[in-house]
Amino acid sequence: MLFGINDNTYERASRVCGSGCVKQQTCKLIIYGTNTRCLLVTSSQILSIQHIMASNKRKAASSAKPPAAKKQKPAPFKLEKRERLEGWLVKEVAKQRGETDLSCNPKRIRFISDTQSIKQGCEGILYWMSRDHRIQDNWALIHAQQLAVEEKLPLHICVCLLVPKSELSTLRHYNFMLKGLEEVAKECKELDIQFHLLRGAPDEVLPGFVSDHGLGVVVTDFSPLRSPLKALESLRKSLPEDIPLIQVDAHNIVPCWVASIKLEYAARTIRGKITKLLPEFLTEFPVVRKHSYTATRPAKPVDWSEALGSLQLDRTVGEVDWALPGSAAGSAMLESFIDLRLKHFANHRNDPNSAALSQLSPWIRFGHLSAQRAALQVQRCGKAFSESVAPFIEELVVRRELTDNYCFYNDNYDNIKGAYEWAQKTLKDHAKDKREYLYTQADLEKAKTHDKLWNGAQYQMVSEGKMHGFLRMYWAKKILEWTSSPEQALSIALYLNDRYSLDGQDPNGFVGCMWSICGVHDQGWAERAVFGKIRFMNYKGCLRKFDVAKFETKYCPKKL
Repeated sequence: MLFGINDNTYERASRVCGSGCVKQQTCKLIIYGTNTRCLLVTSSQILSIQHIMASNKRKAASSAKPPAAKKQKPAPFKLEKRERLEGWLVKEVAKQRGETDLSCNPKRIRFISDTQSIKQGCEGILYWMSRDHRIQDNWALIHAQQLAVEEKLPLHICVCLLVPKSELSTLRHYNFMLKGLEEVAKECKELDIQFHLLRGAPDEVLPGFVSDHGLGVVVTDFSPLRSPLKALESLRKSLPEDIPLIQVDAHNIVPCWVASIKLEYAARTIRGKITKLLPEFLTEFPVVRKHSYTATRPAKPVDWSEALGSLQLDRTVGEVDWALPGSAAGSAMLESFIDLRLKHFANHRNDPNSAALSQLSPWIRFGHLSAQRAALQVQRCGKAFSESVAPFIEELVVRRELTDNYCFYNDNYDNIKGAYEWAQKTLKDHAKDKREYLYTQADLEKAKTHDKLWNGAQYQMVSEGKMHGFLRMYWAKKILEWTSSPEQALSIALYLNDRYSLDGQDPNGFVGCMWSICGVHDQGWAERAVFGKIRFMNYKGCLRKFDVAKFETKYCPKKL
């Protein structure tokens, strides 16, 4: 039905009509539904059309609905008390695990070695725990136990402890990791699974360990980062040819190599692929049970205090108070998010002054908590807050798994060469632009800039090991603006994030800095000095988003 006419559009048909009309006559655009077409009309026909239009407008006005009420601003943030007793999630999850006997989806598994058959006559199965430091909700361990049960063999878990000589090797990170592993070892003892803490590189210590214990297969988890992939390849070459090496993606809901076989350009190019596969992969986990086959050689107990004390770490970056290590603490944080903060996520997630975020990233980064478990429970328990569940799942699943895709398929995930061509060009074109402010790495690390908001964000990361997601973008973009080159900016941003942030040294951190400084997974914007076409953020924009003064009062340091 005819419902609109553009009375101001009188153009030559050759200029307006997209149907190939070239007659030099007056053209009128007439709109049918969502379609637009060109009509060649005379003056009398125009009058007739306008008469029809006037009649239709009168009919539409008589049946029109009253105008919708203006969209109200979200209510001020207020954190309510819990409506149920703490600890309910542990009981609910235990019940859910007990209701399924699913095995690991074969698409989640890939063979790294040529051989695929378990060595005959072996005395056990090994899970080399690398990225995912937990017992339950761990597809790699689930698969290893299923293999051990099928072969009626003992099950072993080992972790290879190797500390790089680096300023990034801090007490903050290794304390969190080892205390989480202490919880793993305790749970292993209860389940009659042998836990071993080995010292050294995997390719140096695992072949001998496999041989000494007569193990017939090595199962491991998945990381897309450079060092773990090199370690995996080195181990493949070092293991005996008759020992299968199997990798299971226990970190992503949709396995990285299944979600896409190529580097994805942006969230919009991977979202549909992941969403289509969620019914297949976003399933309940089976429980890791007490193992039925006992090892003849039990593992040696670990002195965890000695293990942590013996490491060569930078102990000036200490542990934080707000985040307790381990799966139990991760589950408690997920429970508090569902009970207290999920309802506020939709409207307040971009406000650094509001406690509306999940705060789960440290436990997911160290593998103490499964992102799949978080997604399952938020979907099940958040039905009354659908406006919050959708954006949370977008961030937890689509955006997070996009970062694994980027690091897995792009060897340059942590340098300028990993940026798109348009971004590399625009950064190069503006590399010599004059900067109003220039700061050294030491200035930035000590939060000594002219910008109180930036200083506050940096101080929060140094002191608490975390930074609000919205401020991370602003923080990284200011580093680009205040340093002498994009290369230096990226290097400093990664250094500060990986040294101080508890969830640093992770694909999310690499891609977050690359998005902010190099435009990865973004598009070109209006060109300006220093940034070129990279998306710009400034202090005034933050003032429009949240109470900047409140944040500065809380976090801006007098001295650091």
